Amino acid sequence: MQQLTVNLDDRSYPIYIGSGLLGQIELLAPHIAGRQVCIVTDDTVAPLYLARLCQTLADYRVLPVVLPTGEAFKNWSTLQQIFDALLEARHDRRTTLIALGGGVIGDMTGFAAACYQRGVDFIQIPTTLLSQVDSSVGGKTGINHPAGKNMIGAFYQPKAVLIDTDSLRTLPDREISAGLAEIIKYGLIRDRQFLAWLEQHMPALRALEPSLVTEAIARSCAIKAEVVAADEREGGVRAILNLGHTFGHAIEAHQGYGNWLHGEAVGTGMVMALELSHRLGWLTEAEHQRCVALIAAAGLPVAPPHGMLAEDFRRLMAVDKKVLDGQLRLVLLKQLGEAVVTADFDGQALNSVLAVTGQ
Repeated sequence: MQQLTVNLDDRSYPIYIGSGLLGQIELLAPHIAGRQVCIVTDDTVAPLYLARLCQTLADYRVLPVVLPTGEAFKNWSTLQQIFDALLEARHDRRTTLIALGGGVIGDMTGFAAACYQRGVDFIQIPTTLLSQVDSSVGGKTGINHPAGKNMIGAFYQPKAVLIDTDSLRTLPDREISAGLAEIIKYGLIRDRQFLAWLEQHMPALRALEPSLVTEAIARSCAIKAEVVAADEREGGVRAILNLGHTFGHAIEAHQGYGNWLHGEAVGTGMVMALELSHRLGWLTEAEHQRCVALIAAAGLPVAPPHGMLAEDFRRLMAVDKKVLDGQLRLVLLKQLGEAVVTADFDGQALNSVLAVTGQ
């Protein structure tokens, strides 16, 4: 097992990474204050892992809440099901919510924990590669709005993150590729050596070679933990974690949440950010093509959905959370391993990137 720490003073918390961790109560018990536990999961993950986790927590009063699966259900009405269950079972302020599932479950459970009785503890147990390297770490919680992804939520840190790599064995290939998009992102924004390591090992990572997958998860979480510790509430440097996300969130909203996986949309969004960085003269053609090839090698789409037009991107990107005072800001690459959040880019270059969409 590997253990990392997200350093946030008195709200610091551990990230445990390894095989077979779901059965290790000694990792969970120190982070559960009372005797009440509510496990929030979905109807895809529940048949796989809920019984095992309930057995691990046999000494606690466990309330399972099973929600419908998918990004389409990341909304107010689904969130209300968590509150309804907690109130019906009379869970008090010492309850601990546990998110058992992917990013949708993690985001909604964290938001529920932030809101229930004005804040209760929660633990992240992510079961998808994407949630293990991204959404489970850093305290971003929330739900979607028809006008934009994750527009309603809160910054609310978990007490611990437990990453059991065994859960990856039940994922379809498409979900593995979606997670690899976020892993590639860390190399692009922060670590050129990691980027080269990913190029070398991509086939083995897609095949879930255990030691390499554990290493990729650990290196990704270490980078995210470092950035979050420096800027918890995304007032500055943390925004670099959103490379490709402004374009990607627009794709998700346009296509209907869940039709494109988040990682698929981010993969295409990164291709668009790389293209713009190249057009601005920050990346060479060789660097640009090298990175696009890596994204494609991960099994990700590298072009926007057919029929999504430039005006669709502009309309949806206008409500991005990085927009300040009506000015669009984008995460771009000054060079490989160095990202920047900027509104100071040539609008004509952006128009040229968007002009190839819809074809």
